[in-house]
Amino acid sequence: MATSAPITDQAPDPARSITFPPEFLWGTATASYQIEGAVREDGRTPSIWDVYAHTPGRVLGGDTGDVADDHYHRWAEDLGILGDLGVGAYRFSVAWPRIQPTGSGPANAKGVDFYSRLVDGLLEKGIQPVATLYHWDLPQELEEAGGWPARETAYRFAEYAGIVADALGDRVRTWTTLNEPWCSAFLGYGSGVHAPGRTDHADALRAAHHLNLAHGLAVRQLRDRLPAGSQVSVTLNLHQVRPVTRSPQDLDAARRIDGTANRIFTGPMLAGIYPEDVRADTAHLTDWSFVREGDTDIIQQPLDFLGVNYYSPTLVAHDEGGGAHNSDGHGVSEHSPWPAGEGVAFHQAAGRKTAMGWGIDPTGLYDLLQRVAREHPGLPIVITENGAAFDDVVGGDGRVDDPERISYLHGHLSEVHRAIASGVDVRGYFLWSLLDNFEWGYGYSKRFGAVYVDYETQARIPKASARWYAQVARTGTLPIQDGIPQ
Repeated sequence: MATSAPITDQAPDPARSITFPPEFLWGTATASYQIEGAVREDGRTPSIWDVYAHTPGRVLGGDTGDVADDHYHRWAEDLGILGDLGVGAYRFSVAWPRIQPTGSGPANAKGVDFYSRLVDGLLEKGIQPVATLYHWDLPQELEEAGGWPARETAYRFAEYAGIVADALGDRVRTWTTLNEPWCSAFLGYGSGVHAPGRTDHADALRAAHHLNLAHGLAVRQLRDRLPAGSQVSVTLNLHQVRPVTRSPQDLDAARRIDGTANRIFTGPMLAGIYPEDVRADTAHLTDWSFVREGDTDIIQQPLDFLGVNYYSPTLVAHDEGGGAHNSDGHGVSEHSPWPAGEGVAFHQAAGRKTAMGWGIDPTGLYDLLQRVAREHPGLPIVITENGAAFDDVVGGDGRVDDPERISYLHGHLSEVHRAIASGVDVRGYFLWSLLDNFEWGYGYSKRFGAVYVDYETQARIPKASARWYAQVARTGTLPIQDGIPQ
């Protein structure tokens, strides 16, 4: 299916624009299960998301990723769109069950071939491939053997990381081990709103540790196998946790949520230790005996940069009534994803909201970048996801106008530039997402893409925001715009 006209725009007026450093990397991102489809082709076996999506009542509308954006067959067309966007990099994830259908053993040659063609196609267009090893599609066979709460899964992940590094490491120079392990652990095993849909806080904490361990083991594999000069990272959806008031009770609520949202990962990964208050806050659930001697040494590996995903701040308050987690923006469940969240209520930021119901507050990104720079000096940062869902429609002229998304991106990029100007070492920005896609438990009801996808025909239509972002990416400048929504 042909796309619309090439994505072009006029050069910005230097007098009315903000300039980013010339080496700043502009990109966009996707995830395998959200776009690929072809779930039963060329040796791929079910992941936990295949099983979860096919379980009645789990995904809105009964949607699944069986076809998604059919990227597995339309990847060349999608690379053409990337070329039109003018980005310097594309962050994609590798589907573990395409590479190792059972989660162990030798590589599946047809699965490797798909990603090899994708990487070659990117390089031919001058686009840097950025490979994420895990964006949530655990092979179902490993889940049946215990999943992430089982220690063995971390070792299977390291084996898989080595296979992918051997296959693509001669051409891929930038690697990410895990994407948002918080979601894998606490939405997958705590609240059950993500695959595999389990609801046990002790298991969620075990999963968090074994994801940390998997990261450390995988970094070792990558360092051993990749050429000199390759970059290795992890991507965390760090929460900018803000107390609603400065009362001692609200401050303590923020501390507890920050512990299991952020420091349970940054502690061992970046400092080699699990914070004592996190252990104390969760001592009623586990004795933490799953952390073995030497584990934190494995987990703490030198990184070339930290990937940070940000969408909206997290506002919390103490609640004598027991707290409410359904307003935390992570889906509705009778079970909380927060193992230390008793008596904590979540609030959304006032003002404009996205179609996800998330408050729009770009200052949260600035504050988050400042915190990372302050607590982990010398560690470069790349914003690996930032974007918004809105209720996009195709107009009578065949165009998709999305001024709200342009406003969202403009506001957040302005805060990124402000952070850089203040001395924070931010090296790049990846727009989420290239395409409208399968939005996990929300199915196809939420559109995050810069490119509209008609799921009936698989036609791709670049939105106004795609044209706007193309201008920013090509020129490295952010226009000072009038008339964007406030």
